[in-house]
Amino acid sequence: MQIPLKHYGALLTDYLKPQQQQAIWLALTLLSSIGLQVLNPQLLGYFIDTAVNGGSTQTLWIVASGFIGIAILTQVLAVSATYFGETIAWAATNALRVDLAEHCLRLDLSFHKSRTPGELLERVDGDVTLLSRFFSQMVIHVLGNGILLAGILLVLFVENAIAGLSLTAFSLVAMTLLLGMRSFAVAPWTHYRQKSAEFFGFVGEQLSGREDICANGAVGYVMRRFHELLQHWLPLYQRARFASTVLWTTSVGLFTIGNAVALAVAAYLWNQQAITIGTAYLIFHYTNLLAQPIERIREELEEFQQVEASIYRIQELRSVQPTLKANGDQPLPTGALSITFEQVCFTYEPSHQQAVQLDTNWTLHNISFHLPAGQVLGLLGRTGSGKTTIGRLLLRLYDYQSGAIGLGDVPIQATPLSQLRQRVGLVTQDVQLFNTSIRHNLTFFNPTISDDQILQVLQQLELMEWLRSLPQGLDTQLGSDSSGLSAGQAQLLAFARIFLKNPGLVILDEASSRLDPLTERLIEQAIDRLLTGRTGIIIAHRLATVQRADQLLILDQGKIIEYGDRRTLADNPDSHFAQLLQQGTADWLA
Repeated sequence: MQIPLKHYGALLTDYLKPQQQQAIWLALTLLSSIGLQVLNPQLLGYFIDTAVNGGSTQTLWIVASGFIGIAILTQVLAVSATYFGETIAWAATNALRVDLAEHCLRLDLSFHKSRTPGELLERVDGDVTLLSRFFSQMVIHVLGNGILLAGILLVLFVENAIAGLSLTAFSLVAMTLLLGMRSFAVAPWTHYRQKSAEFFGFVGEQLSGREDICANGAVGYVMRRFHELLQHWLPLYQRARFASTVLWTTSVGLFTIGNAVALAVAAYLWNQQAITIGTAYLIFHYTNLLAQPIERIREELEEFQQVEASIYRIQELRSVQPTLKANGDQPLPTGALSITFEQVCFTYEPSHQQAVQLDTNWTLHNISFHLPAGQVLGLLGRTGSGKTTIGRLLLRLYDYQSGAIGLGDVPIQATPLSQLRQRVGLVTQDVQLFNTSIRHNLTFFNPTISDDQILQVLQQLELMEWLRSLPQGLDTQLGSDSSGLSAGQAQLLAFARIFLKNPGLVILDEASSRLDPLTERLIEQAIDRLLTGRTGIIIAHRLATVQRADQLLILDQGKIIEYGDRRTLADNPDSHFAQLLQQGTADWLA
């Protein structure tokens, strides 16, 4: 896996540019700290030579005070660099998280169907967290420690050419070896991060379905799967850590060799009386100081291996583009919307072009019908016959492969996507509530909807008594698991959302299939009010649900087997619908 340098530059440019002032302060404090680290040992060497040569006590006190003062200033600068680095990291990584989250929300439903929420969470949070040092300190630390390394070698050359040449050769060998091992751990860390995403996706999925798991005695199976994932995860982690350990062991061995070289050079020059005892100490001290930039560069490279894996996964996610094109600019008419399907064919696997040539591989095949504005269409059919798919196509959660769909005589792909989804309302049997107030759950954070409008809708749906029982009214917080709400109340809140949205087309996908008879009557009254002056599609398994429909469309395996006026079909004894009515059961629809 090789990532072009332009990707690193693009990330740094995009997310560090807003932090330009903080980055300048980080560079100044970090480089100043490095400069003082090179300077301070000179005072120590001068102190030793002065003491050996019988220098004055006052001079020694001045040198010692200078050494201590510079050491304290170095630490102050290091703390300041850490502060600026963390500030930059926090701002840059949060900005990247926002961009990735927004990107994921723009992607098609097919993308989210193929990935678990836990996997996306690991990419948006886990991978981005690993980039914090990349944004804040990695480049500056590599550059800064490179400068520190060059400064130390320059000082050694000034002190003694032999010492400078010997330790420069050692440094070149050490850096070449470490740089040559840069990509050694990239693949293991990439596999580890991928398995980590799978693990968190599994955990999130099982926690969301904990009630069904416990109720059906599947805890044992879940724990076995949990154990299997951990068993596969551990070897990947061990391989990744082993690669990092190899790098660490290599650097430790190099430092030991460096100390041996320094001692040998210092001993040789001392015996030749080419250097003073203070200079001999400086050679050894600077050699130990060489370990710091080499070690820090090694750590940054080790971190960079994980960062490179995360950047690869982030770039992979960012490269996924929505297939739905929101280029339309033709507005939909106001009021109720007519619907036209003309020879529409659709499959959830459009990449298999040869396979879909067979009729059996189409989810919808040659679907044609026209529903005038203000009328209601009842959709009947077995599970998997394509009823819900028609609703998804009308919302453009997917695009069809051939044919044409029109709303209000406007091609659906010529309409702005945001306006389309504002003018089409969907109510399903599974109501999604969010961890926020009732007000925001009903308005979807639309500030233009007033509390008076909300209260009026709740009054129509006979929910005011429930609202008054809540301690904080519309400000009461709801949970994503609908805690404290009955199924009927949650369903009525879903209807309230559609009332406030005021669409021209309403799609009801088995919206009352899980309710008790009393609550169902309230829902039926809400449906009557909702469909008044609007076009409606009722997706149903039960015959009673479509009694208010003007037209009926019966599907089987993605094809229309019957379509027409509901009353006409009911009066025709040879129709499928009439036969279902005579049987008094909906077994065929199950």
